[in-house]
Amino acid sequence: MSNSPQSNPNDQEIDLTQLSKKIGGIIQSFVDWLFDGILFIRNNIVVIGVLFIIGAGLGFYLDIKTKVYDHEVIVTPNFGSTDYLYSKIFLIDSKIKEGDSIFLKKIGIKNPTKFTRIEIEPIIDVYGFINNSEQNFELLKLMAEDGDLKKIVKENMTSKNYKYHLISYTTRGKSEEESTLNPVLNFLNDSDFYKKIQKEYLNNIAVKIKENDSIIAQINGVMDQFSKTVNSNQKSDKLVYYNDNTQLNEVLKTKEGLINEKGAKRIELVTSDKIIKEISTTLNVENTKFSYGKKKFILPILLIVLFVLFTKLIRFYKEQLAKRNLA
Repeated sequence: MSNSPQSNPNDQEIDLTQLSKKIGGIIQSFVDWLFDGILFIRNNIVVIGVLFIIGAGLGFYLDIKTKVYDHEVIVTPNFGSTDYLYSKIFLIDSKIKEGDSIFLKKIGIKNPTKFTRIEIEPIIDVYGFINNSEQNFELLKLMAEDGDLKKIVKENMTSKNYKYHLISYTTRGKSEEESTLNPVLNFLNDSDFYKKIQKEYLNNIAVKIKENDSIIAQINGVMDQFSKTVNSNQKSDKLVYYNDNTQLNEVLKTKEGLINEKGAKRIELVTSDKIIKEISTTLNVENTKFSYGKKKFILPILLIVLFVLFTKLIRFYKEQLAKRNLA
């Protein structure tokens, strides 16, 4: 004899009836809510219209009056000053957040209240990082064995070793180089320690170029003497044999390497005239993020929503008073 419970068709009909009533109630509630909204708009159409016009007008005025602009400058920190650069940018940003206008004016920033944000991030250049040193390549391979390469190239330990870094900042209204950019760059380059490092570094480059010139001149002298010997032997109809012991190819390769190194050192002189060297700047790009330039749309909606909430609150208050009086 089976002990399993038998389903009752009447119970199933009751469950379906209750479910259909619940669904019907939900639909009716939505219809009532929608109709109440239509009635609310009809009864308050004048107030809603006035609020919309006021909000749109005020938003349009604020959009024109308080336009926000982004600015970017690409820099390269010289003489191992990357950590110094980041600490200086973090200091300026903290002073902006604190509203420390005295500090910002002290470093030369005009209208500090319009200076709203400054950040710095590395410009990821893995190939440049690898080509700069074979040790960098081996280090990156070693780190990649124990982790995600995409994360590693963005980590501070790696990213701060990239050559170029992007400083970005935001101002209310347009900004010229003299009012924000130049004071920031002057502040970044104001370091007695790194100025001494820079002086010695430039002296070393000058010495290296001078020594390379001297060695190249000596090689040229040897090559001239060699050329004269060859020409003399050819005129005297003597047969001359040359073998690898002359190391002529090595001498030529050495000269080529010295010339390339000299060219690289001259390029270093161009980029080493400052501790933090600016490479390129882009100023006054209008910020078009969500809230910027769209107050003409946001404020009318905000005023209407606040009006609806206030009206609902008044109605709720009156209903509660009525219940208490009846009780």
